[in-house]
Amino acid sequence: MDWTFSPYVALHFVTADVELYDRDGVIWCLDYKKVHQELPKALSHLLAEEGADVFTIDMLSDILSLRDFDAQADNTFALFFEPPSIDDRIVNQYALFSVMSNPTIGLESWLNERPDTYRKIRVAQELKWEIRDKLDQANINERVLFPGLDGLSRWLRRQYMQAVDRQVLNNSDELLR
Repeated sequence: MDWTFSPYVALHFVTADVELYDRDGVIWCLDYKKVHQELPKALSHLLAEEGADVFTIDMLSDILSLRDFDAQADNTFALFFEPPSIDDRIVNQYALFSVMSNPTIGLESWLNERPDTYRKIRVAQELKWEIRDKLDQANINERVLFPGLDGLSRWLRRQYMQAVDRQVLNNSDELLR
């Protein structure tokens, strides 16, 4: 699962799809340091040795193959790592990935058993337009977070949909008067 270190990027994703503006959104805030307290000793030791809070691919590849990952501990654990900066999208989104040691257990159900490791912030549907406008003013948008033609296309689509949605709202307000 992918995450971001940036609250602004999280707000972008909760407001990016104007078709979902009729419902509240949710941002998950996770304390990865608390989550990492349940790591197997070898992995905890590696973090401490590196003086790091999250793993890098290089740190993990030195001691662990994908085949060995599940066998690290009897209890299921979650691990957070920074992906390699192979493209601008990862860098611009301040990306962070998570993986579970047991692929049959979802992260949400695992977290629900550890309520002190996360919280959910509800973003009311009434605030989405205002938040989106402020993010656009701060240049937190598809053009930056998805560099290239893909991001530009997403941004243009949202801009035109916003213009149409707002015109519909204005027309309905005028009809009610």
